[in-house]
Amino acid sequence: MEWLTHSQTGIRQAARYLLGMRLAIVTIQLVALAIVETMITLAHETGALLLCLGYGVLATLGWLWFTRRPPASSLAVSAGLLADIMLIGGWLFLTGGYTNPLVSLLLLPIAVAIILVPLGQSIAITASGIATYTALVLWHTPVTHDQHSNNLAQLHLFGMWATFALTAAILLLVVGTLARRLRRQQLQLAQFRENRLRDEQIIALGLSAAAVGHRLGTPLNTMTLLLDEIRSETGRNGSTADAGALQEDLDTMEQQIHLCSQHLQQLTRAAVEAKSANREILTVEDWLSRLRESATLLWPSGPIHWQRPFPKVPVAVDATLDQAVLNLLANALTASPAWVNVAAHTRTPGRVEIVVEDHGEGLEAALEGAPGEEIVDSRNGLGVGLFLSNATIQRLGGTLRARTDEHGTTMVIDLPEADPDGDNA
Repeated sequence: MEWLTHSQTGIRQAARYLLGMRLAIVTIQLVALAIVETMITLAHETGALLLCLGYGVLATLGWLWFTRRPPASSLAVSAGLLADIMLIGGWLFLTGGYTNPLVSLLLLPIAVAIILVPLGQSIAITASGIATYTALVLWHTPVTHDQHSNNLAQLHLFGMWATFALTAAILLLVVGTLARRLRRQQLQLAQFRENRLRDEQIIALGLSAAAVGHRLGTPLNTMTLLLDEIRSETGRNGSTADAGALQEDLDTMEQQIHLCSQHLQQLTRAAVEAKSANREILTVEDWLSRLRESATLLWPSGPIHWQRPFPKVPVAVDATLDQAVLNLLANALTASPAWVNVAAHTRTPGRVEIVVEDHGEGLEAALEGAPGEEIVDSRNGLGVGLFLSNATIQRLGGTLRARTDEHGTTMVIDLPEADPDGDNA
């Protein structure tokens, strides 16, 4: 968990865990002094009490320092943990030395150091803890002037039990919390790496599409010029009947070339809008109405049923999201040429679901569940389209899910509601 102390922000986050550990140690020491005084007379009660109070003050000052003006490196955290060991060792020296059952408190700064600071510094802190314990053995101070007190043995046994229970509780609360935070951080890093790999794939696909689009411009222009020349030659040399039939074919070819040019222009506009992150706030009803017009132009005879009414909640959309939904519609029409249904629901507060259903044979096993997480080989050519659609939906804060049963496939696009008064991103 070295990430916690690699920056000022990390030190500020670690400060509260250190404060909790230190206040817990001070509380244990004060309670132990109060209990012991009811059974025996301590030889250095005043010194031990003052050291406890000083430890509490220093713990609070350290917390204020780390939160308001945190240092830039982990050395300050290591120095604080070394001070913890010295203060705990001093208190133990005044309360019986290594015979004090609370000697296990020396393990707490070591355990926290292993999690918080780099390996070299944690080794130094561990060595300091061992040296402190050794010093307590070599320079022993009696816990009371009456060495023959009958209560010492009973007090020591009870203190060992209490020390184990309290140390375990502190380790659970402090070290356990830090360990859980580490696991969450590791999951976030793993998700970040996956998103970065996906973005790199999208960039590669985008560059390939841009290169292909650039190369297609020249042959399309050449075909347009050839069409004009063929028209001219046909008008001069061909018969009227043959010219009429050929003219119809040329008109159809010209329409297809014009359609290809429009698609290339649309690709360029979508790239510009994606670069500028131009989003607009529309109600689901207006947005799906716009998508219906686009789908009608692309598939005039396509059996797409738009299940009204649509919710009037706002969502943030852009050209890439439109294309992502159209890709899903194209996949649905490919799998189910006879019936495709589009609906919208607001089952969860703050979320909108766009549902695309078909009666096809269903997704392949590699695409079920959470489709589009990676590019996969598909006999129907759906892998790249789903990958790009899923990436676009996730970029806008949504998710893409798939359900397959005996009736067909259901694709669910879950999008967040937008603030109708917010500015376009």
